[in-house]
Amino acid sequence: MKKYQHRFAYANRIRIHYVEEGEGPLVLLCHGWPESWYSWRHQINALAAQGYRVVAPDQRGYGLTDAPPRVEDYGVLQLVGDLAGLVQELGESNAILVGHDWGAMVAAPAALLRPDMFTKVGLLSVPYMPRRPVRPAARFHMSSQEKHFYQEYFQQVGKVESELEIDVRRSLLGVLYTGSGECRKHPEHRKSSFLSFDKRKHFVDSLIVPDALPEWLTDEDLDFYASEFKHSGFRGPINWYRNVDRNWENTPFLDGAKIRQPAIFITGELDGVLKMAAKEYEDLETNVPGLCGKHLIKDAGHWVQQEKPGEVNALLLDFFRNGAE
Repeated sequence: MKKYQHRFAYANRIRIHYVEEGEGPLVLLCHGWPESWYSWRHQINALAAQGYRVVAPDQRGYGLTDAPPRVEDYGVLQLVGDLAGLVQELGESNAILVGHDWGAMVAAPAALLRPDMFTKVGLLSVPYMPRRPVRPAARFHMSSQEKHFYQEYFQQVGKVESELEIDVRRSLLGVLYTGSGECRKHPEHRKSSFLSFDKRKHFVDSLIVPDALPEWLTDEDLDFYASEFKHSGFRGPINWYRNVDRNWENTPFLDGAKIRQPAIFITGELDGVLKMAAKEYEDLETNVPGLCGKHLIKDAGHWVQQEKPGEVNALLLDFFRNGAE
């Protein structure tokens, strides 16, 4: 594994672990589930080499960052507060904010709430999803009538994390592979998905565990992820999902809000989120008037910056340099 500079900051009443490389304008890279700062391993040095101060934190509940005990400690306002507090602790007044998966779902409200601080925004895999008129619990009920919907399945405290923690390495491989482009292209494996699965099954039963690792994931990578989750557990990361209703209740002021900063959206053409958020993807230009690019990367699935790092790095660097001011 490459050597990185590991540091800690105290912000928003928690200790945040982060990796930092380079000097220049601050770029904050925010990971999703079930990942860590390490999901940006192909971006950190590549972006730093082009004149940026790159910071990739373990987000709240992950890795070496603190994991508060209460479910409500993982609401979106706290998560945005972590990012704003980290920027301030780094001695900066603004940053380019890039998020993947849940990182994108926090980057979007961060951009709305602190446009003075987050001057450019990159969203990977999850498009900006404006606040809907119907609360998430109602949508979960509708989408889980015939099959489990994974976000509904995650709501019961202790249920899915107990499954995942039986064999952490196997669980992570299953999630990472099942969401990848390789799985989506496989004639048999593509029939399975953890987004929606049989009511008679547990979440972990919906995962495909391949005989060989996909090309973009090494044994060293998987071992690192497993060590992180053996340390932190899955409770904090899953608690993010348990706040979706609370987030909806706490943000009525965001109804109709648009992201007006320069922004870019990047995803894999085989990412299952494209079906889940088809309308939000279609409406990106309307909801993000500052959109500078909307990119589908061929043969990539959900873990786009890990599956296709060269393409993602090139798109991000072009956006950083040339995105509208």
